[in-house]
Amino acid sequence: MATLGDLERSVMTLLWDGGESLSANEVRDRLDEDLAVTTVLTVLSRLEKKSMVARERSTRPHRYSATASREEHTVEMLNEVLGTASDREAVLARFIGGISDAEAAALRRLLDSE
Repeated sequence: MATLGDLERSVMTLLWDGGESLSANEVRDRLDEDLAVTTVLTVLSRLEKKSMVARERSTRPHRYSATASREEHTVEMLNEVLGTASDREAVLARFIGGISDAEAAALRRLLDSE
């Protein structure tokens, strides 16, 4: 599972929330930190190696976009974690025990619609 550092998470949040591809300079300018563009390029390169961002090489400067939505990424992480559990039902029971009544109602609706 691709774990994210704080700066990687901040970059992914920008890409997910913006819904558009961004250059490294645009990412740097939108972050609330004083970073060198080389630092941002390193982070984007790491995210590309983790298959979380795609780089458009046909333009200069290169532009970066998320390869999946935040929801798709979250589902992938949940499935991976569940896949490592020896007792999936126990994990699901603990998860369901921690959700709100509104979330439980939404889950029931989703299960009933399947």
